[in-house]
Amino acid sequence: MSFFDKMKQGASGAAKKAQQTVETTKLRTQITAKEKEQEKTSKLIGEAVYKAYTAGNWKQADKEVTAHCQHISALRQEIQSIELKIKQARHMKECRCGKVVAADVKFCPACGYSFTSSYEEKASAAEIRLICQACRTANDADTKFCSHCGIAM
Repeated sequence: MSFFDKMKQGASGAAKKAQQTVETTKLRTQITAKEKEQEKTSKLIGEAVYKAYTAGNWKQADKEVTAHCQHISALRQEIQSIELKIKQARHMKECRCGKVVAADVKFCPACGYSFTSSYEEKASAAEIRLICQACRTANDADTKFCSHCGIAM
């Protein structure tokens, strides 16, 4: 490998790492916003319960508390979804034992679990990209028309 090839490879690796960091930071910001919303909703639950306590009527807060609890459950599911996106952006996956490992690992180092090939198939399908001959834009493998210029692939 020539010196310039090594430089190009190093710069490419640094650019990928920077992009990965930017994506991860955006996703973590979304998680923080969801957590703050969850805290506000928890406070609303507390206020509703206290109002019911002072009024002496616990049924008064039932519907309001239930709605807030459902909202918190939805927020927690969204947070889990975003955390999964972070793992995917970092090329990581989580074992059933809870250990986070690299996406290309076939066996968990903590518990020995064998990861199925379905994950590898999904990963390889996601990596296949078609390059438009007109504008050189990368498109998904199942694309019929370029997403940038609209020319048939």
